[in-house]
Amino acid sequence: MRTKDPSYRAILELGTFLRNTVGSDQDIPPAALSPDGQLGPLLDRVYQQNRWFTPESCLFALRYWGEMLRERALDSWLAQYADTGRHPKKVALILAGNIPLVGLHDVLCVLLTGNQALIKCASNDRLLLPFLTDKLAGYEPGLNERIHYTDGTLKGYDAVIATGSNNTSRYFEYYFSGKPHIIRRNRHGIAVLNGAESPTELQGLATDIFGYFGLGCRSVSKLFVPKSFDFDPVFEAFFAFKEVVNHQKYANNYDYNKAVYLMSGSQMLDNGFLLLKEDSGYGSPIGTLFYETYDSREALQSKLAEAEDQLQCVVGGSWLDGSIPFGKAQWPELSNYADGVDTVEFLLKISND
Repeated sequence: MRTKDPSYRAILELGTFLRNTVGSDQDIPPAALSPDGQLGPLLDRVYQQNRWFTPESCLFALRYWGEMLRERALDSWLAQYADTGRHPKKVALILAGNIPLVGLHDVLCVLLTGNQALIKCASNDRLLLPFLTDKLAGYEPGLNERIHYTDGTLKGYDAVIATGSNNTSRYFEYYFSGKPHIIRRNRHGIAVLNGAESPTELQGLATDIFGYFGLGCRSVSKLFVPKSFDFDPVFEAFFAFKEVVNHQKYANNYDYNKAVYLMSGSQMLDNGFLLLKEDSGYGSPIGTLFYETYDSREALQSKLAEAEDQLQCVVGGSWLDGSIPFGKAQWPELSNYADGVDTVEFLLKISND
């Protein structure tokens, strides 16, 4: 599907704007101010609204989208689909607010399939996404009629894509049972090590763990390591992120979890800004990284297959089937859908009914 929707060109223009404004992962300018001077003050307001959304975290997200919104990437993504929808629908998007621009992919999917977006942002994330959709509408004024925001009760929608926790997902499933829907739940990122990782790979792993303070569903929250694994090289790679403990919210979580583990007598490793704890769970608290040992690659692959519905991504070396490279947890391809559910396919189906 080389989409004929007017949003396609607007999205390419947005990608160009982002690359010209904030650079790319290979070209990081010392300051990130747009030519019209809007972006710097905007990021300050974003940070005042949500202290997890530091300017650095926002710039990381903006650079990612600048790289993704290139013609080659868009065409490669859309080529697998037959056509755009013939009967546009209004799709309600209930967005998470855990990391900056976490809902932009859903918005783009809705627009590129010819549908309308009715967007309900998280209460602590109401600035950055509207700024970008305003840019889109500036490039293609017709999008003003297809992008709507609401703070109240959702009304007049034909389908729903909602992202929340395992608890809220049960409410969403009940409340939206009468409409076509995608309901997303908690998932986690993990990494698998075999002890032969290079310093560069371990530095990439550190980015996968500390990027967005570990708040993303693709953030690595657990390691699988061989028995008698030497953690010293891992901690050396983590040292580049030691300043994370100076972030008040992160420090509060780190201190709280450390106190809880100490009082309960739990064994852990502590490098002064991250707690490493052996645990069978997949979702570690902020400031903590779980780990678990494995006996063989075959046994590990079997275990991960059983936990597939809990995992958003698996980071590892080329020796591990289905893994992505170290340092790429927060750089998914456009075709890497949350929870493994093809959003474009869903939207094309409802708009062709």
